[in-house]
Amino acid sequence: MLLHLFILSSFLLCCVEFVNAGITSAFIRSEFPSVDIPLDNEVFAVPKGQNAPQQVHITQGDYDGKAVIISWVTPDQPGSSLVQYGLSDGNYASKAKGSFRNYTFGDYKSGFIHQCYLDGLEYDKKYYYKIGEGDAARSFWFQTPPKINPDASYTFGIIGDLGQTYNSLSTLKHYMHSGGQTVLFVGDLSYADRYQYHDVGVRWDSWGRFTEQSTAYQPWIWSAGNHEIEFMPYMGEVIPFKSYLNRYPTPYMASKSSSPLWYAIRRASAHIIVLSSYSPFGN
Repeated sequence: MLLHLFILSSFLLCCVEFVNAGITSAFIRSEFPSVDIPLDNEVFAVPKGQNAPQQVHITQGDYDGKAVIISWVTPDQPGSSLVQYGLSDGNYASKAKGSFRNYTFGDYKSGFIHQCYLDGLEYDKKYYYKIGEGDAARSFWFQTPPKINPDASYTFGIIGDLGQTYNSLSTLKHYMHSGGQTVLFVGDLSYADRYQYHDVGVRWDSWGRFTEQSTAYQPWIWSAGNHEIEFMPYMGEVIPFKSYLNRYPTPYMASKSSSPLWYAIRRASAHIIVLSSYSPFGN
């Protein structure tokens, strides 16, 4: 074992000698601390239309990048869980039907959380999709990755501890102009655990609307952090990761994982392993 560790360490050190990432951005985040954006700010605006889909986000749906999971919330009624999609804008040749759920957290009751699985997608294609009904229907698009290949060129963004402050907004806007194609999110999403009672759920909703400007158009690969635990016995909530697990699905079964909190995927030239350092474990 020691020999194996020595060989691995030597290999990594050799690799480091030949890596030159350089300065990738001139972006400097403003001074900490930053306060949460008020709920009446336009970045949290509810989309127009009766029961219009909101908080739209996509993530990879399989192991090799030929499927996505599209999620959204309808606030008032279940509505439709149908996704129409295709390779040209407005011409949706395919459709898939998902399912919905909701949950409670203290005295908060969520809207109807839809999740729909689209598979059999072609590599390196732009897909257009539509969700919702009638005048409240909304349309978006996403790009599938290139075929799995060690030489495939692909750009990932890495974001963590985003929250919903004014600094969060500058970070998100900066990422959206960076040319990133997929976000590897390293935990601590909404920071809703800074709130209590009904406001915990409200701040999950606002974060979903806030990030939709990116998450509806490209996959964010999720992992949980300590701010997703939300152990709040004073309000009767003792199940860890309850809000996170209800809202943000992962393709854990595709990698034969036993939990949505840890899994693996391949995307372009990357093999990504997602771990959960805040999950209990046994022998």
